[in-house]
Amino acid sequence: MILEEEEDILILYKDYLSGRGHDVVSTYLTANKVLSEFGEKLPDICLVDYRLPGNTNGLDAATEILNKFPSMPILFITGYEPLVREIKLNTFLEDKKISVLVKPVMLEEIEKR
Repeated sequence: MILEEEEDILILYKDYLSGRGHDVVSTYLTANKVLSEFGEKLPDICLVDYRLPGNTNGLDAATEILNKFPSMPILFITGYEPLVREIKLNTFLEDKKISVLVKPVMLEEIEKR
């Protein structure tokens, strides 16, 4: 699953990963209704940007996802560097499978993570 604010980047990630044989089950520009639209097939990993349109940021969305699916791996891909510190200070996230890539990133880095 990909949660990204910029439509061009969202399409780029989806096309790249799909072209490399990965099944991209859902893509979103906002965090609204992410959980209700997960469907029956849960993603293996969630790619999440920090800055999202609306009232929910990527950390809020990830927390919501992890509340319902505690073992879900989350890969943040963001230009918001303070996110690394925010994650370290958040005790709820201590034992979670979370990685952060700070933009700009190479597409190969996303697939490796």
